[in-house]
Amino acid sequence: MTASRTTPAPPVDRLAPWGFAAFVEANTHDTAYRPPVVDGPVGPTIVRGGRELVNFASISFLDLERHFPVRRCFAEGALAHGLSTSGSRMTQGICRPHHVLEQTIARHTGKERAITFATGLLANIGFVHAMSSAAHFDAGIEVRNRDTVFVVDRDVHWSVWKGLEGLGYGRNVHAFRHNDVTDLTRVLGRVRARKTVVIAESLYSADGTMGPIVEILDACDRHGAVSMIDDANGFMVYGPENRPYAREAAAIRERADFVMVSLSKAVGLEGGAIAGPAAAVDAFELLSGTSMFTAAIQPPTAYAAERTIEVLAGTPVIVDDYLAHAARLRRQMHEAGTPTLPTESYMLSVPIGNDAVALQMREWFVEDGYLVPVFSYPAVARNQALLRLFPHAGHTEEQLDGFLRTLATYRQRLGL
Repeated sequence: MTASRTTPAPPVDRLAPWGFAAFVEANTHDTAYRPPVVDGPVGPTIVRGGRELVNFASISFLDLERHFPVRRCFAEGALAHGLSTSGSRMTQGICRPHHVLEQTIARHTGKERAITFATGLLANIGFVHAMSSAAHFDAGIEVRNRDTVFVVDRDVHWSVWKGLEGLGYGRNVHAFRHNDVTDLTRVLGRVRARKTVVIAESLYSADGTMGPIVEILDACDRHGAVSMIDDANGFMVYGPENRPYAREAAAIRERADFVMVSLSKAVGLEGGAIAGPAAAVDAFELLSGTSMFTAAIQPPTAYAAERTIEVLAGTPVIVDDYLAHAARLRRQMHEAGTPTLPTESYMLSVPIGNDAVALQMREWFVEDGYLVPVFSYPAVARNQALLRLFPHAGHTEEQLDGFLRTLATYRQRLGL
């Protein structure tokens, strides 16, 4: 008797219901979901696919190695403190560089205490979680803050919205129109909650605008709301009287209850922090979750970040020269007939409109040797696309002139 053979069943795609393959196939812009591989350090230029591109995408824009040996400082920190914390803050404590960095951030933000996180994203998520937590550890050791209401600028960073996810939009979460204090006041008047937290940014990534910080804090005072300002893009850039937004920077330092800072922008490294009242920040150790249950900044990064902050504070010409450099490029763009959104920030946003046109320009730029970021839907509203440029302190006049000529050619070609 011959044993019967069974034909193997065809493989089952158990992920088919999620639609990932169809999503990728439908996306005609490969770089939207498969980032190119970069070789070498990122700076005023970047090497992708063996080609050097003039880089307008770097959020680490100060070219600090010209002023301070950051990489050597990082190596010193690695030798002295190791490469890893090797455990959580709660089980074995924090490394000395983290302690010193947190003291430094608290001092430069004008707050009592600061707590660091591996990224700014984790800082924002952790803040929202800590401010809305309900936790019971032992008799008398508890918090019950599920009734917290958050009122946020609708254009705050994705990380804030991620933290708010599940809290109930329209119940515990409300949004006001971007940079619109009248609308904020209207929402605060309607909410009337005992525990209200207002979240806004100092400098918004998409449009480069500075929020009306003083007026937002005035509204918080009138309605008894706690304020949190995400200063990721402004930390260590704005503050001195000779720079733009000095009034707003002073208000953040002197009046905001909490401040979030990023170490990946002016400081040029990685990590984030929340600074604020000592008791609250101490409680965040347990309540944020994103501090207790994940890795911290690497010790050499914390070591180098603290020293970099002190260099930026003690050598203001570094940022002063950079802001003049960015303002000069903005002026040259205007003189060439290329409008940018009306703001004095170092971020240059060029309105394009049509999403397809903006994405086509991005591809043309790469072909001609420039990496120029495009913000299109869903980063901004549909067909409100823009080019978002970070001038780099290391860009040469020749590189900037070439970019301006190239942009003018594209605008003429497209009839913009």
